[in-house]
Amino acid sequence: MAKKKKEGGGGAPEWLVTFADLMSLLVCFFVLIISFSIQDKEKLQVVAGSMAEAFGVKENSRKTGVIEVEGIPIRQYMKDISQVEQDMDSDFSEEVHDRKRKQGPEANTHETEEAEIERPRQFATAAASLRQAWQEMPEITEISSNIILEESEEGLNIMLVDQDGRSMFREGSKYPYETTRRLLAKMAPVLSQMPNRVEITGHTTAGGRSVDPAYTGWDLSAERANVARQILAEYGVPSNQFYAVIGKSDSEPLFPNDPYLASNRRVEILLKAEAPPIPPGHNP
Repeated sequence: MAKKKKEGGGGAPEWLVTFADLMSLLVCFFVLIISFSIQDKEKLQVVAGSMAEAFGVKENSRKTGVIEVEGIPIRQYMKDISQVEQDMDSDFSEEVHDRKRKQGPEANTHETEEAEIERPRQFATAAASLRQAWQEMPEITEISSNIILEESEEGLNIMLVDQDGRSMFREGSKYPYETTRRLLAKMAPVLSQMPNRVEITGHTTAGGRSVDPAYTGWDLSAERANVARQILAEYGVPSNQFYAVIGKSDSEPLFPNDPYLASNRRVEILLKAEAPPIPPGHNP
């Protein structure tokens, strides 16, 4: 017959043991979280390379035909196991270049054309480089509202816009203020490093008056665009990189609801989203 256990014996309560086990598990959990949060870039690159090599190809079963004997099928289909490469970045672009296994922008070697997926990254890099160059100007804070960077299907559009009380060009003149000239000079080295062609367009506001009636907004907008081209060329943009210099007067206001607004008066410098022209005599 079993003896009855005496109450009030020594030792820890049962709930304390369970609580201690729970705390131990929590400590292990937090240690794992900390270890996962501390990443070694070199180890991650090694692991990523190993994963790419391991999963670069996969076996795929496909139906390849029907076996017949005297016109009678003896099997619905036969199975063929072949090696099929996984999708690459270029598979999602309109341009396919299959001479390189790695298709990311980090692996470009000028031997293949860049995929469509890489162009937005180029414009983002150009915009960041322009902002960095402009930061060297002491008056950049005052004229920051006069600069608009806009990315569209046509490319990266850099607009130098007039604001109330602060203009980029002298009133009724094709010549810019000195601040505008330095702004264009800072842009030139960045634009010259891009393969894209440059299109410059001048715009004026509606209702502009001139001393000479024969000198219209078309003349003024075209001459301002051409002066901007001259300054960019003076500071390093090659002449064959320019695509067009256009004057549009007040035909395309930035704010159509208010064509008399000062912000409609602007010069646009467009980095075109297209492949660079092939040099004469180039044989690919």
